Amino acid sequence: MNRSEAFAPLREPNFRYYFYARLVNLLGSTMSGVALVFAVLEVSDSPSAVGVVLAAHSIPMVVFLLVGGAIADRFGRTLVIQVSNVAAGISQLAIAALVVSGSAQLWQLVVLTAVNGVVAAVSFPALAGVLPQLVPRDQLQPANVLVSVTRSGLTILGPSAAGILVVTVGAGWALAVDGLTYLLSAALLLRVRLPRPQRDARGASVVTDLREGWTFFRQTTWLWVVVLAFCLICAIHQGGMFTLGPVLAKDSSIGEQGWGLILSAEAAGLLLTGLVMLKVRLERPLFWGMIGTAAYGLPMIVLGLDTHLVPVMIAAFVAGVGIEVFGLGWNLAMQESIPEDMLSRAFSYDAFGSFVAIPIGQLVAGPLALVFGIERVILVAGILLVVVAVVTLTSRSVRTLARVSTTSAPAPAAP
Repeated sequence: MNRSEAFAPLREPNFRYYFYARLVNLLGSTMSGVALVFAVLEVSDSPSAVGVVLAAHSIPMVVFLLVGGAIADRFGRTLVIQVSNVAAGISQLAIAALVVSGSAQLWQLVVLTAVNGVVAAVSFPALAGVLPQLVPRDQLQPANVLVSVTRSGLTILGPSAAGILVVTVGAGWALAVDGLTYLLSAALLLRVRLPRPQRDARGASVVTDLREGWTFFRQTTWLWVVVLAFCLICAIHQGGMFTLGPVLAKDSSIGEQGWGLILSAEAAGLLLTGLVMLKVRLERPLFWGMIGTAAYGLPMIVLGLDTHLVPVMIAAFVAGVGIEVFGLGWNLAMQESIPEDMLSRAFSYDAFGSFVAIPIGQLVAGPLALVFGIERVILVAGILLVVVAVVTLTSRSVRTLARVSTTSAPAPAAP
């Protein structure tokens, strides 16, 4: 893949404005994850409080994900993304105002974070399914990589910047930036013009849409096998790394800024791998993707054994390399092997299955840490994640899924 091919998607107007919108939105969201966790810790030092707030986002997201996929396939993905961005921006600015003013209470963070969870449920399938409408099929890999490289580059800076803001002026300002970027992103998406879907013409209900999506999901072996694996992987990672990790960092020599550096090291691995994948065609996307996923457990294993910053940063970098390979492989498998009119629903079943156990991981991590010790729980979580990823490769449909060589034009602009 030469330079011209790598940047060809940017010559498509719809993709270009979508790319700008994602760039702006990612600028804020890369800071918000770190900022929200430490905002909660300003209200309560309990690991369980962190888990409750994170679960307040993930529970409604899981509940409404399937409906979000049907809505995106029925009413149009760009419209759904725009409305969701406006709602997310307003709710995030409300959280920021409470935190900056010093009046935030735990229940308020829970309620507003739950609102963001509902919005995320509606927007996620639309974001995941819109890309094949923006570029020709033979440009899907470079288009995915361009979005991923941008996300990774900003993620290198975002967590570190958030850590600095938390230490200097407080977590609320990073949350405020995120809220504003949601609104600007919605404005940029006004320039993306796609034809409206024709699904309403046949009079099918949302329930019928969901039933069709479920039938496709259960009949596609590689799809449900990987989703089942990520049901466990996401719960393990969210509980071990993102619920207990910041708590251990705050109480050790790593500190808040060090935790930001760990997340930035992971993003550096994502970025480097993305740049490589601009040049290399990824074959057997799920085989290499699950190999990469196994590396995602390394930071937890190292963190559970050693709370020194440098070893954890190295492990996080390797994890970033692995998860970038999986992310690209998974997107290509979905976008190339699933019909366009089914794609958002397929992504919604994917997300539902992958995220459904996250609240369990978030809620049990704190109590388990109190009983067995935080380092031990993080270590066991890392080992379990590696085991699940490797076991998934026993499925032949996962190991052997190949790329689909098709070329088609992107959807024409709406009149």
